[in-house]
Amino acid sequence: MQTTAVAIHCQVEDATTIIRLTGTWRLRNLPDVIAALGGFTLPRAGEVVLDGGGLESIDTAAAFVLLERLAKLGCAAEAPATRHFSDKHARLVDLVRQRMCTPTALGSLHRGVLYRIGAASVALLGELRRAVSFMGLVTIELLRMLRRPALFRARETAAQFETVCIDAIPIVILVNFLIGIVVAYVLGMEAQRYGASLFVADGIALAMCRELSPILCSVLVAGRSGAAFTAEIGTMKVEEEVDAIATLGLSPVQVLVIPRLLALGLALPLLVLAGDIAGVAGGMLVGAAKLGIAPNVFLDRVHAALELRHFLVGPGKAPVFAMFIAMIACRLGLEVKGDARSVGRNTTSTVVQCIVWVFVLDAAFAVVFQRLDI
Repeated sequence: MQTTAVAIHCQVEDATTIIRLTGTWRLRNLPDVIAALGGFTLPRAGEVVLDGGGLESIDTAAAFVLLERLAKLGCAAEAPATRHFSDKHARLVDLVRQRMCTPTALGSLHRGVLYRIGAASVALLGELRRAVSFMGLVTIELLRMLRRPALFRARETAAQFETVCIDAIPIVILVNFLIGIVVAYVLGMEAQRYGASLFVADGIALAMCRELSPILCSVLVAGRSGAAFTAEIGTMKVEEEVDAIATLGLSPVQVLVIPRLLALGLALPLLVLAGDIAGVAGGMLVGAAKLGIAPNVFLDRVHAALELRHFLVGPGKAPVFAMFIAMIACRLGLEVKGDARSVGRNTTSTVVQCIVWVFVLDAAFAVVFQRLDI
């Protein structure tokens, strides 16, 4: 294809510098473009105008080199006006100009280990501060509700209880039943070596009621209900429904948080009890099928080993787990910034934080119960 040589001419008309471009300004001619611009100087004048009347074609590479050279000569990329450009060429030059004028993000910095530890510590302290502040706000709203029982939203609490508890019973029973089978099988294989298969019932009863059932139920609730709380409230925040509630003179905490908190606080102990029964049933199934322990003998051993204090440990820890799960889920839902990405990010954070706090609280309970000989 025949191309015209690249050329650039400059003249001053009425204190305006006219820069005339001729030829084919494209990537394949970039050496000629650079050579033409190498000896180009810009007279001292006020306005600068690019004249494309003699321009055959131009692409982004040549436009960038041109505007960059003008910037080095003291004419900013956004300063030169254009005239006699075709619509396509004018749009292309404007696109390059906009890209050059848009500030670019700094390259990622490789921070040291100490910096990362410090930044993580500051972020953790900020997260704890917000959590404590939100817990105080919820406590104040609960005290207000106790003084004014009319603030209690019974229908919303009942609806949340149905979703959190009743709808979750099948998955809770299934998971705890399977865990009871697994634990009984592992314990039974070891106990058979010493002729102590009967003590598998003791291990299943104590493990399920004290530790496994509360933790499993809390993890399931965190992944199921906690994530749902954050997604629901976060979506309402994005769609400005939370602001609408506040505009109506209602407290978003009273309307959205407290019904979920009360429903979860009531539901989790009941789910733990269902998990206890399912876990013991799974162990009894393995005892009858693999260890030769009759169901009535297995249950007698469970009754003998499972004192009331052991049985109440799980339901006793459950309300604390439920409070933390509901607080974290609702707080992160209210902290959604206004887009779908924030909803997804906070929902994921809810599940992770809830599971971590469940294990932290369970470890603290274990230490306290050991000191109290419970």
